[in-house]
Amino acid sequence: MKKIEVVAAIIYFNEEILCVQRPENKLSYVSKKFEFPGGKMEKGESKKEALKRELLEELNFIPIKIDSLLMTVVHKYPDFELTMHSFKCYSNTKDIQLNEHISSKWLTIKNIKKLDWAEADIPIVNKLIEDE
Repeated sequence: MKKIEVVAAIIYFNEEILCVQRPENKLSYVSKKFEFPGGKMEKGESKKEALKRELLEELNFIPIKIDSLLMTVVHKYPDFELTMHSFKCYSNTKDIQLNEHISSKWLTIKNIKKLDWAEADIPIVNKLIEDE
């Protein structure tokens, strides 16, 4: 089974968190699902370097602060195994540009569970709710 290692940002602006919706995809289990922004690590990159690069590519966004690792999720999808390292990040603006996603929402933790999340992101959503 193919293994993919990615990083993800839980971006806070005040009490709200950025949630982004994936575009339509031939893999129905990730198509149009919500996720935390981020992406694949490139060879030789640290996790935080990869996160900064991905946020710039996906959102034209540079966080003002990236905290230490929140949690790592290993999830087996039907076609691949995903290892996702998630970090809390902080922003002083909601000004983003969607370069890869079809929509975005800024939600408080109490409203975050209402979205249709990609399966690998659900443990992160649950941890954020538990830690609230």
